[in-house]
Amino acid sequence: MPAQHFTHVSHWVFDLDNTLYHPSARLFDQIEVRMTAWVMEALKVEQAEADRLRRHYWQLYGTTLAGLMHEHGLDPAPYLVDVHDISMDHLTPDPELRAGIAALPGRRIVYTNGSAPYAERVLAARGLSGLFDAVYGVEHAGFRPKPERAAFEAIFAADGLDPACGAMFEDDPRNLTAPHAMGMRTVHVAPEPAPAGHIHHHTDDLAGFLAQLRG
Repeated sequence: MPAQHFTHVSHWVFDLDNTLYHPSARLFDQIEVRMTAWVMEALKVEQAEADRLRRHYWQLYGTTLAGLMHEHGLDPAPYLVDVHDISMDHLTPDPELRAGIAALPGRRIVYTNGSAPYAERVLAARGLSGLFDAVYGVEHAGFRPKPERAAFEAIFAADGLDPACGAMFEDDPRNLTAPHAMGMRTVHVAPEPAPAGHIHHHTDDLAGFLAQLRG
């Protein structure tokens, strides 16, 4: 049972996309379409090249935005507003997940590579509004993205979070590398496991996993 591994945890950090909702909602499909369109317009390239650059920047820099800022000096503010202007129709409230998060002792935060206003919309659609002590977007890390350790350090410093007393829940395995190195308990939330030394736990059912922590 995983509960024994979390008795020291007083700070619970949750990623947003594909973590606080199931990947089958496919919200990122909508975001990717808008990102590709943005790249096409900003860089004056065809769709195939824009798709390639979007994936390349994500792989190299952690986010498409980070690549566009680093290589092209993109202003992040209008980009973040535009690419997150998507429908939430595929999201539904999850009372079981809400109960599991509400029962966690200590401070609960969301930290996403998206924007905080977007995160608030997702939380509302999932029936999770009002559960978290803070919601942090990439803008709160100076637009540095996960998996950069400096990004985590900026957010944790702003929140007063001691990683030794923290747990991180993430769908992207690479985004658990820095939290693990900083001393956090790491939980990979995804349909399939990705075994690695920096991942302590895997679950394909976040609500069920959190229920186990209640004993």
